Amino acid sequence: MTQELLHSPATERNKKPILEVLRHVLPSAGLVLEVASGTGQHIVHFASELPKLVWQPTDPDEGSRAAIVARLRAANLENVKEPISLDVLYTPWPVDRSDAILCINMIHISPWAVTEALFANAKHVLSSTGVLYLYGPYRQSGRHTEASNESFDTSLRSRNSEWGVRNLEDVTRIAEAQGFVLETTMDMPANNLSVIFRNAL
Repeated sequence: MTQELLHSPATERNKKPILEVLRHVLPSAGLVLEVASGTGQHIVHFASELPKLVWQPTDPDEGSRAAIVARLRAANLENVKEPISLDVLYTPWPVDRSDAILCINMIHISPWAVTEALFANAKHVLSSTGVLYLYGPYRQSGRHTEASNESFDTSLRSRNSEWGVRNLEDVTRIAEAQGFVLETTMDMPANNLSVIFRNAL
């Protein structure tokens, strides 16, 4: 019996706009590590469109990893590795080196300690010229950019008091403390941002 592929409508909507940003910020070759790959929709789409890169999906959830395997089998891509278990909080990460790290829609649905661990561990894995790409909703200067983001934030915090839409300035401060520099931010559909950090070392 063929396993039904997990599907996220939001991921399906944002994968193309994210890809257009990645075309400009990712290296031309090398290994791209995706943290919290979820359904695998993003990494399969990106890998099919950027075949010169090697892609490493990860997820701490066994069910998600099984779903990613099923999606990879269906896509028949040769430049994507088998998904591995990676919990951002646990060190060392099971990947020694990567040329880019993607983390999409994770920071607002995890405790703040996870964001701190993301940068603390990424600095040991990312190459000296590597890029760390984040995507999701953010507050700026302590304010929500849209009413819909404020409603979303309230919903997140009602589900888990440790979740919530983060201040971009707080994320940047944590990144800078670990040796990253904020290169740029880009407005994305549905009031999200692409946030690009570079390894300053």
